[in-house]
Amino acid sequence: MNNLMVYLLWAVPVLIILVMYKFVLRVFFGMVIVPDDRIGLVVKKYTLSGAKRLPDGRIIAIDGEAGMQAKALAPGLYWRMWPWQYSITMAPFTIIEQNKLGLVKAKDGASFDTGRVLGKPVDCDKFQDAIAFLNNNGQKGPQAAFLTPGSYRINTFLFEIEMVPITQVHENKVGIITTLDGEPLEKGEIAGNSVAGHKNYQDPIAFINAGGRKGLQEDVILAGTYYLNPWFVLVEQVDMVYIPIGYVGVVNSFVGPEGKDTSGDSFKHGNIVKRNEKGVWDQPLDPGKHPVNIYTHAVEVVPTTNIVLNWADSRTEAHELDKNLCTITVRSSDGFTFNLDVSQIIHIPRNEAPKVIARFGNMKNLVSQVLEPTIANYFRNSAQKSDVIEFLANRIQRQDDAKMHISKVLNDYNVVGVDTLIGDIVPPAALMKTLTDRKIAEQEKVTYEIQRHAQIERKEFESAKAGADMQPEVVKSTRQVEINTQMAASKVAASRGEAEAKTINAKADAEVRITIAKADAESKTVNAKADANATEVNGLAEAAKIKAIGLSEAEVTKQKTEAMGTEQYAIVRVAEALASHGIKLVPDILVSGKDGNGGSGIIDALIGSEMFKKLQTANENIGTTKPAGGENTVNE
Repeated sequence: MNNLMVYLLWAVPVLIILVMYKFVLRVFFGMVIVPDDRIGLVVKKYTLSGAKRLPDGRIIAIDGEAGMQAKALAPGLYWRMWPWQYSITMAPFTIIEQNKLGLVKAKDGASFDTGRVLGKPVDCDKFQDAIAFLNNNGQKGPQAAFLTPGSYRINTFLFEIEMVPITQVHENKVGIITTLDGEPLEKGEIAGNSVAGHKNYQDPIAFINAGGRKGLQEDVILAGTYYLNPWFVLVEQVDMVYIPIGYVGVVNSFVGPEGKDTSGDSFKHGNIVKRNEKGVWDQPLDPGKHPVNIYTHAVEVVPTTNIVLNWADSRTEAHELDKNLCTITVRSSDGFTFNLDVSQIIHIPRNEAPKVIARFGNMKNLVSQVLEPTIANYFRNSAQKSDVIEFLANRIQRQDDAKMHISKVLNDYNVVGVDTLIGDIVPPAALMKTLTDRKIAEQEKVTYEIQRHAQIERKEFESAKAGADMQPEVVKSTRQVEINTQMAASKVAASRGEAEAKTINAKADAEVRITIAKADAESKTVNAKADANATEVNGLAEAAKIKAIGLSEAEVTKQKTEAMGTEQYAIVRVAEALASHGIKLVPDILVSGKDGNGGSGIIDALIGSEMFKKLQTANENIGTTKPAGGENTVNE
């Protein structure tokens, strides 16, 4: 609710102002506001009685007359433009886009001068000041001046603007110009000559003021972008003239001042002039691309390398200058007709090319008017002076004579005759059959003679072949003798080698045995010494052992004697000695008559004997220990 109130507080004053402007300020004060991007086009509806009226033929008022006003309202605030007297139209600025230009056509102004099709430029701030345009006698109709890209305040009551693209001449092209305004061409001229100051026809009035002629122009424009008024000039784009390597371009100019002939008194076939003069230029165009106006200058491309021309039915060079040439038919003195294929090599020097073109116009005329009749007639005349056989036999001489004669003739036409070559010669069929038969007979004679010599050679060959056939056996026998000799020598050598080998082996065996014996002797000596030393050491050790044992036993005996007494110890020692020899002092089983318990003595003995055996077996199984004397102790 609060926001709505704020909007109303702002909207109401604006509406009030608009209403005041529309109905109050506009009506009572004549206020007009022209926006920043508009101009006000004014139409005055009426004037007070006695005011000026527009002159006859005028539609734009410049002195306050009623009607469309020349003065437009620029952006701003204006008063006293009463709505009942003035009608204001808000028109947008005139915008000329990039790559465009604006052509201007005035709806009012002075009349054109006689012969002119474009209005001459006047000082009018690029058509933004209509009053200045009319006061300075700006002319009604298409204008020579134009508008370049930008923004303009143009009074469209007076001026009509048409936007057209700018002119672009592409690479490797030239623009040929035809002007639509200027002075008429002089009698006998086909194009206007060069004038300065018009900036490549971008300034029409400068061109006209410099005396430029209406129509085709000699000068061309090169690749680039130009502001050209299409009401003033027409542009046709054509390719540059291309001169290949090995060629020159002879220029025949149809425009320019009349030049002085530089060819000399001996040349009677046209004028050769300096460059940029009318006529054939003495200096041709070198290989490359040249901006030539093809309507005012004709360029004839002339080869400066050797040119081959063929008088043959089935062979034509790439230049096609010999396209219409054919095999030459001649007649010999003996009445035979036959055909010749001829090739002529010519060369045109660079500095002579203008004279050749001045004389003949082009290369095809040179071939048809000079080369074709000269060469054909020479060979026809030459053939009539000899028969066919002679002509064929003297072909090389005929060729050399033709070269000399034709070179001399061509030199008069500023052409160098490099060489003349006679190609295929086709004699009459009947004559060829006679010659062929004769040649076959001659060849057969030669063949027979060769065959006879071949038979003789064959006979000698067979004899040699027979000897050669035996040669392997002879060689084989000789080789066998050599092989046997070599085998015998080999066996002798083998026997000698074997004997020598046995001797060497025997010597080697003896030396080996001697060496082994020496080694055995030395080994035994060393072993004996070692055994002796070992025995000695063992003896000393044993003696020391025995001595130690004896001393130990003596000490034990001494102690036992002291402990047991001498007599008692002696009894023990006797018992041990008897036991060590297996002598029993007491039987294993004692048998008595009857024990104190009344048992049978024999039975007890048997039982005791069995028990004793079992005890012995048990002792053996468990490893019964022996006493120091080595006896088995059994408790009785």
